[in-house]
Amino acid sequence: MKLYRLLTEEDTSAFCHKVSEALSKGWVLYGDPTYAFDAKTGVMRCGQAVTKDVSGDYDPDMKLGMQ
Repeated sequence: MKLYRLLTEEDTSAFCHKVSEALSKGWVLYGDPTYAFDAKTGVMRCGQAVTKDVSGDYDPDMKLGMQ
């Protein structure tokens, strides 16, 4: 089964750390990163989709970050 996550964070080193942690756990980059202005908070935000192949069946209650 393939899992999908969209990682988002303010445009700081925290975003890079979030993506690096996912990669270290076997997640794979999916597509290009995105960059957008968050009008509610007044900051730029980054996004990166990642996927991971895992065994088992999908359960909507699973914590994707723990896979």
